[in-house]
Amino acid sequence: MSDTSGAATAADDDFRYRGNRLGLPESGPGSVPGVFRRVAGLVLDWFLALALAWAAHGLGLVGSGVTEEQEVVSLISNTALVIFAVMNILLLTLFGTSVGRRLVGVGITATGERSWPWFVSMAVRTLLLCLFVPAVIYDRDTRGLHDRAAGTVVTRY
Repeated sequence: MSDTSGAATAADDDFRYRGNRLGLPESGPGSVPGVFRRVAGLVLDWFLALALAWAAHGLGLVGSGVTEEQEVVSLISNTALVIFAVMNILLLTLFGTSVGRRLVGVGITATGERSWPWFVSMAVRTLLLCLFVPAVIYDRDTRGLHDRAAGTVVTRY
């Protein structure tokens, strides 16, 4: 009769808390935040992008010839997605956080899994985030596929 409880215990020890396998603290600055903070930061960034898209449309910078309501909404949402992507790539590259993420106290940190330049990691992460699906599939450390592909993790300030 073999004892497999030792193998199960070793696997369980590997996951004591989110970020343990990455060498991050359990709580406080540098720890992996919960899903609520991450989603709140994302929603704030998306609303900022929408506001900027509506402002650009109102100033006639985008879609000044579009008059039908359905076309305007489609144009605004597409413009907002581009603004969101550009805003994220630039702010994450320069500061490691974005406006919405900063307001909720989170930022992006490299895990050392990739040797890419930071700009490339942020571009890959943002483009996959814009596809949405990679962001909702995540591992035990709540790292979405976009974070895993870019070699990053969301951490608290």
